[in-house]
Amino acid sequence: MNSNGVPTALWVVPVPDFGGVARHVVDMARAGLPGFNLVVLAPEGKLTERLEELGVTVVKAEFGPNYGFKTSFASLKKAIEQLRPEIVHSHLAYADVVAVAVVNALRVRSVIKRGTCVPKLLTTEHGIAGNDSVYHGSSWRSKLMETVHRVRLWGTNRAIAVSRSTADQMRSKWGARGVELVYNGVDIPVVAAAVAEKRVPAEGGPRILSLSRLSPEKGIDVLLDAFARLREEYPQAHLEIAGSGDLGEELKAHAKRLNLGDSVTFSGFVNPIEAMGRSDMIVQLSVWENCSYTLLDAKAAGLKTVATAVGGNPEILNADELVDRQSPKLTEEVLQAMRRQLQKGDKEPFTWISNEQMAAQTVDIYARVLRGGRR
Repeated sequence: MNSNGVPTALWVVPVPDFGGVARHVVDMARAGLPGFNLVVLAPEGKLTERLEELGVTVVKAEFGPNYGFKTSFASLKKAIEQLRPEIVHSHLAYADVVAVAVVNALRVRSVIKRGTCVPKLLTTEHGIAGNDSVYHGSSWRSKLMETVHRVRLWGTNRAIAVSRSTADQMRSKWGARGVELVYNGVDIPVVAAAVAEKRVPAEGGPRILSLSRLSPEKGIDVLLDAFARLREEYPQAHLEIAGSGDLGEELKAHAKRLNLGDSVTFSGFVNPIEAMGRSDMIVQLSVWENCSYTLLDAKAAGLKTVATAVGGNPEILNADELVDRQSPKLTEEVLQAMRRQLQKGDKEPFTWISNEQMAAQTVDIYARVLRGGRR
């Protein structure tokens, strides 16, 4: 509890740069946690800079995979001893494992040393896939991580999932109990206005956008094949492939084999809001997504969308915007879905929880955990 008598929630994040989890942290920080003092522990980088700009108390720590377990453990333990937070809330697997080790070590210590701070421990799961190879590669590593997650969840007071699909996977794979659902939030009017400000009027055919890593699980080769066929009907169509990754050169060669020429642009790292401003449709063909910020932003901005029916995507999109990732005729399904969306008229209404609602739901969970003990 801080000097004003407000309970402290210490968020533990093991990454310094922007990504889906960093977006979640920044959105929550911007919304605020009513009744709680938010402090974020993270390695120094773009995320900590942005949080400080927002006026959030930041602990820049030697924490995360780059520093190793021993140093990360010591950094978090020191922060807890100094801040004495009521809540420790971890994000991503590395932080989850270190946090459960530190908090449970403090729990043991409290038996012999009175006054030891033992905060309640919560975790938000952002990245569990139905297909284990998406995040862990090999079967032995998948089994190892499954065991690690099962053990660490036993030492956690409450687990939060960012989609129903995520919660279901946590229960089936890790035996998680009492999982709470709090979707990633999006402030629809804010995103819509930001994209509208960057809107570039179309001069030719439809403009399609891919915003993802250039890696096998993203299905960009399938998108290129489907786009090549779409151009038979829309000769002036354009595809922008934004992002970087190991498949960059291979995908460029594939586009060349398809004779796509200037109709495809590989733009590398981009500002996603600006990219959406010059696009009419987003296509996302991932093997797995939990609660995709790309899709949330696209829907908020009124863009047409096509995505695979995996993970949390069906909780965001309508059935006619989804394709079966396992279909032997995936290219054909993607082509037909793009056709359907292009034939639609004006944008369809979209509703979703705001960042303020996301924060309120999180605070409600904090309050219940503090009132009711472990479960």
